[in-house]
Amino acid sequence: MAEAQLKPRWGQPLTGIISFLSFFGIAWVTWFILSDPRGPIGWFPYPFVMYLAMMILVGIWQHMFMADWPFQKVSQPLRGVIMTIVNVILVWFVIDVIFYRILGLGFNFLSYYGLDALGKPGKLAQVAVVGFVLIGFYTYPVSTIFFGKWPVQPSNLKQPEAGFAEFGWGSLITLFAYTILIVPFFGLVFKGPALSPPWWTSIGGTPHIHWVFGWWEWAIIILFMTANVWRMKPWSAMSIGQPWKGLISVIVSFAGAYALMLACKAIIPMWVPAETFHHLEEAKGLAEVQRFFWIHSAEIAGFTLIPFLIWHHYFDDLAFGLNVDGWMAFIFRTIGVLVLAAGSYWVFYYANFGHWGLGNHHMDELSHRFPHGESLVWNFWWIIPLLWNEWFFHKWPFYVHEE
Repeated sequence: MAEAQLKPRWGQPLTGIISFLSFFGIAWVTWFILSDPRGPIGWFPYPFVMYLAMMILVGIWQHMFMADWPFQKVSQPLRGVIMTIVNVILVWFVIDVIFYRILGLGFNFLSYYGLDALGKPGKLAQVAVVGFVLIGFYTYPVSTIFFGKWPVQPSNLKQPEAGFAEFGWGSLITLFAYTILIVPFFGLVFKGPALSPPWWTSIGGTPHIHWVFGWWEWAIIILFMTANVWRMKPWSAMSIGQPWKGLISVIVSFAGAYALMLACKAIIPMWVPAETFHHLEEAKGLAEVQRFFWIHSAEIAGFTLIPFLIWHHYFDDLAFGLNVDGWMAFIFRTIGVLVLAAGSYWVFYYANFGHWGLGNHHMDELSHRFPHGESLVWNFWWIIPLLWNEWFFHKWPFYVHEE
């Protein structure tokens, strides 16, 4: 059932508040069970970082490309349960079969088993998979959000042909971007003539892949803010056709993302203790300080995920009397997301939720809390129940079908 045919079960803002607390509770409980060092399993950061990331990407394929095919006619909540099970199976298949055992035959950095046989740390393959997912978070949904599904639509293609066509088109773009932005990092790791070293070293001050993470994560945020609380603004102001509208949107979003990353670098020293930078420089030199700037920029971007997703999907873009599609509401929600993101950042680092809430033992001292990039993992972990409920369960039971 389409989202337009749903209404909040308890009205607003109560439905949004109940939804927020429910998703937070689910995320926190599952974190304790699976990842918290104090919990029964304690698998953090790997392998759950990789599986978590791939779950979201496969969810994009299932919902955004395939439109829930072939389960679109199954009633809720059974449809959501089935699609969740299918998601888990597909994630295992993509990682353990497609990457590790097929693509890994030609590229050892994609094979956990190949690296293990060479005496190399297997988690490098997990980094390679996470890198693919990072790129895919932008390159797969961009055809839907900025290009209006061009070049696959408009056409007379039905499901599953339409979904597979979008998947093929998105995969082509993803592989190009992955080759340029992720593979060179493994040229640095393995130091062989077959793989080029990172070309961005002189630009970012570090050869680390975190330079890519820093601005690519902001590009992802701009892309999904467009489809959520921005309600397709500001790109909807362009009256030109595709693919030009999409291309301009991509170029401007990348430029904006890079500017936001540089802005983060400029302001991070305003609150991160000087001791943090001293420890990093003493340990690995100035390049390590630059690496920290870029990954922490990505972390700051990640704190916007919860505010803009919950605001759009479960508070229905609440604008407190403003025209929900107007520019004033656009500005209001943008400022609101940034304020809420800053509040979440403060709770994680200064109220130290990352330590007492998630069990990150190294976060006891303030200067040791920032360099590890773990808030990004938590923010993506948190949005899984929200996205699953919206994509697979179509907001059941928080929304009901309008009579």
